[in-house]
Amino acid sequence: MITSRQTDPNATAHERVYRSLRQQVMHGEMTPGQALTLRGIGKQFNVSMTPAREAVRRLVAEGAFTMASSGRVSTPELLPERIEELAAIRSLLEPEMASRALPRAHFALIERLAAINALNAEAVVKQDAVSYVRTNLEFHRTLYLRAQAPAMLAMCETVWLQLGPTMRLLYSKLHRKETPQHHRMILAALKAGDEPGLRLAVRTDVTQGLRHLTG
Repeated sequence: MITSRQTDPNATAHERVYRSLRQQVMHGEMTPGQALTLRGIGKQFNVSMTPAREAVRRLVAEGAFTMASSGRVSTPELLPERIEELAAIRSLLEPEMASRALPRAHFALIERLAAINALNAEAVVKQDAVSYVRTNLEFHRTLYLRAQAPAMLAMCETVWLQLGPTMRLLYSKLHRKETPQHHRMILAALKAGDEPGLRLAVRTDVTQGLRHLTG
């Protein structure tokens, strides 16, 4: 039986707008406090107001956008307390994800992670904030997929989504010229099968940078 949602063109348009905006926010393509309008979103994606509104509502529910009583939509400007809370969630979830992935961390995975890390290093050299955030998250997500824990991964992605614009701000603030060493520590721990070392490397990687925004 074909449902009305399957035949509703707005449903397809809404999903397309939602996924694209979600990726933009998560990868730091938007800055903290950046304002959006439904009309602007509709024009950007060549859709009517209905799918634009539905996509925004989903993203507001996930914490990617905030909506004022006036209807103004913007990316969140996180207070230090909120950043610290999200960093704490990452420090709890992500070492566990890495630990669960370790038994399935075969040579091909480690090679793939090293290749992603090389792209991350290239983004540092080019001072490309968006590519840096994107490849950093790709590194983590590629590892965590091997954990075979979809509920945990969904939680991680929700946190990453809320932090996307803040991570962009962090990168701009630090003016990094060298790739952080923690990814190399993660790779070394995976090669050695060192579970405690892997947990420590992941925990340090996901929390250390964010401290610069809460200090």
